[in-house]
Parts: sequence; structure tokens; C-alpha cells
Amino acid sequence: QVQLVESGGGLVQPGGSLRLSCVASGIIGSITAMGWYRQAPGEQRELVASITSRGGTNYADSVKGRFTISRDNAKNTVYLQMNSLKPEDTAVYYCNADLLSGSITRRYWGQGTQVTVSS
Repeated sequence: QVQLVESGGGLVQPGGSLRLSCVASGIIGSITAMGWYRQAPGEQRELVASITSRGGTNYADSVKGRFTISRDNAKNTVYLQMNSLKPEDTAVYYCNADLLSGSITRRYWGQGTQVTVSS
């Protein structure tokens, strides 16, 4: 059974930093893209950043220059380094992994971790 477990969320003051981690287990096949999404209360879930198996990255405009996504393929782990955090970054952050098994790609999600930016 594929599981994604996030960690690293919490309460931080504006201008502060947090590092999120997400470990995938129970993998059969290969993980292609991994990424982070977030969902604020009353809002739709939105892409924050994604990274391919070869390291290609994509960021939402709102986080460019502040957030950095990285991954350790050997550990099936994706990270999100968040710097210069703003109150509008407050949300539940979800990691995802796209798993290729045979000819089928399926997306899996973590349970989410709360990030609150407030003074």
C-alpha cells in the first residue's frame, strides 16, 4: 500500500522559514513527478511546486524566489524549503507522488501538514 507521510509544518512568524518533508513508502514501480500543493480555508487546492525524477522544477508565481523544492530519489522523499514566509502562505500543505506502474500512472496524496504564518 502506497503511503505518503508529510512532516515539518507548524507555526512560524512572518519572514521565517520552514522545511517540509514527505516520504513515500510501499512503492511498486517508479515515481515520476513529486510535488507540493496547498489549500487555504475556503480556497481550492493549488500547486505550489513540482519536481520531475530528473530534477526539473516548476513553481507557482507566488512562491518563486522564496520556496525551493528538492527530492532524494533513493529515499523516495521530496522536500520543500520555505523562506521569507508570509501570512498568505498559511494553508494545509499536501505532497503528491505520481507512480508509474506498467503503463498506468496514478497520483497519491499525503494527509497534509498545517503551516501557519502569524505574529
